Amino acid sequence: MAKSSEFGAFMEKFTLQPSPSQHQLPLSGLSFAVKDIFDIEGYVTGFGNPDWARTHSAATTTAQAVADLFTAGATCLGKTVMDEMAYCMYGVNKHYGTPTNPCAPDRVPGGSSSGSAVAVAAMLVDFSVGTDTGASVRVPASYCGILGFRPSLGAVSTVGVVPMSQSFDTVGWFARDPIILNRVGRVLLHLPDVDPIKPSQIIIAEDCFRLSNVPSDRTAQVLVKSTEKLFGAQCVKHIILGDYVKDKVPSLQHFMDKGNEDQEDNMPSSLAAISHAVRLLQRFEFRNNHGEWVTKVNPDFGPGLHERIWDAVKVTGENIDFSHLVRTELRAALTALLGDHGILALPTTPGEPPKVQENPGESDVFFSRPFSFLSIAGASGFCQVSIPLGMYDDVPVAISLVAKHGSDAFLLNLVETLYDTLQEETRKLKE
Repeated sequence: MAKSSEFGAFMEKFTLQPSPSQHQLPLSGLSFAVKDIFDIEGYVTGFGNPDWARTHSAATTTAQAVADLFTAGATCLGKTVMDEMAYCMYGVNKHYGTPTNPCAPDRVPGGSSSGSAVAVAAMLVDFSVGTDTGASVRVPASYCGILGFRPSLGAVSTVGVVPMSQSFDTVGWFARDPIILNRVGRVLLHLPDVDPIKPSQIIIAEDCFRLSNVPSDRTAQVLVKSTEKLFGAQCVKHIILGDYVKDKVPSLQHFMDKGNEDQEDNMPSSLAAISHAVRLLQRFEFRNNHGEWVTKVNPDFGPGLHERIWDAVKVTGENIDFSHLVRTELRAALTALLGDHGILALPTTPGEPPKVQENPGESDVFFSRPFSFLSIAGASGFCQVSIPLGMYDDVPVAISLVAKHGSDAFLLNLVETLYDTLQEETRKLKE
């Protein structure tokens, strides 16, 4: 099909239907697309780069997560475009084209699960699967105005998925509808249906919302009003997250910019330090996974990516133990903060989607600010959902909710409970 009608979302289109069943299956009648990082038996997993596809054989088995979706009755309509080697969060691919953001065609769609997000946003499929190591489901969900879920680390099988960085790799998914988001989650997480639980507290990360380019009355206040309406005002709490983290995660001192406590972009130094710790460990694990292949093949990478990937290949193990310590301390600190049924709320990203012609893959500036927010769930292994809140200045707006590790069912149910009220409160702002 022509790229214009498919928004450039697909690498390869095909129809793989589930085996016939006499039972009503949870995903029966639903269609989905798969990021080209998942193995599907009989197809080459391209990993976003033609040199990778050329040097790898067709998969002999199907990734466990994809197989689970077939077993649940869903039909796969193809594999989607992704950033090369999943090493960017903007959706730009010089080989296969940048999928068109249906919400804002002049803006990047976000990546690395770009095509999967676009396929859902353009209504080409009912849901899709991607991966989220650094941000690769949450960013494209935010930029394309759809729901995106990053599960707790280890909650969904990554067997049959090309690894990037095992300390952070997760299988995530996209949907336009919170009910479908939840149903897909039940299948991938192997969870039974459970009744929704009222959140004990929804904690607004005040400093993070202040750093956002979008006024907080379009994000935090929409959530506050919705929470008060559904659960009561006593449920809403506020925190300066940067201060809390700085106090509770002492190992961050190894990643603080010496003599530059206040970042140039006003990002709290503790949140920037989490980002530094995460990126170091990701690069180290990426090198261990793919350094040999990159060195041997010398693949053709797009602008900016070439330098970034080769930097990762040359990284040493210095400070890696401290990166692991940061993860352990942060998980403990956020578990203490949230408890069993608490929620941390923050913007999914602090800024709007970059324009396509800016080629954000070439600029490190585009990485540092959003990654400081996105590393919170990544470093702690917590689950996070990005929820669309309409448009502001002609670009999509999103808010994120984070829950403690293992609370995926609670968070999925909460999204379903909150969603209509959030959209209603968003609409009121336009009246």
